[in-house]
Amino acid sequence: MSALRLEDLKQYSDTLRTRRGEPVKLRFVEPRDTEELQHYFRSLSTRSRYNRFFGAISELPTGLLHDFLRVGEHERFTVVATMTVDGFETIVAEARYAFHEDRAAFEFGLSVDDRWQGHGIGSALLRNLECRAAALGAERMFGDTLRSNQTMISLARKSGFVFASHPDDWKLVHFDKDVAVAPKDIPCASWRLAALSRQANSPSALA
Repeated sequence: MSALRLEDLKQYSDTLRTRRGEPVKLRFVEPRDTEELQHYFRSLSTRSRYNRFFGAISELPTGLLHDFLRVGEHERFTVVATMTVDGFETIVAEARYAFHEDRAAFEFGLSVDDRWQGHGIGSALLRNLECRAAALGAERMFGDTLRSNQTMISLARKSGFVFASHPDDWKLVHFDKDVAVAPKDIPCASWRLAALSRQANSPSALA
């Protein structure tokens, strides 16, 4: 899939729900989110940041921040989950994912703001990511996490992932699962995104 323009990406968003039914908007990150995204990561607890990046950082380094903001290039995407808090759109979770077409595999990492953990946002986000994986044509999805990250391990286990030792780092565990969402059941925005991109790259469109 080739990268789409920011204006194309802006029209795609999904609405997730917390356990209490509160709406959570999931959309692709935009340049206007730069400061808010940094604020989000700075506001995470030290443990949550360590779990997300497998190391001690206080904020996103400039290069990594730039990577997070580049959506669609090399089949890599960043989405942010936002809620209205005290009248302001606030990032409460994020996910970064990549589609490896040669392996029909979908790789992802995610985090949820400490104040919003336990509200079902992580589970809803993970279901949406599986939807996006299916939309892109992935046959399996996978991720890595620290052995000490019991929150992520529990979330992945409840979502049907299978665990294995990481081949390169004893501190990590690898988890994956087959993508089980049928095309006709895909409601997420990336299904429309993938369809639009395929149409744009079809032989008829390029003629």
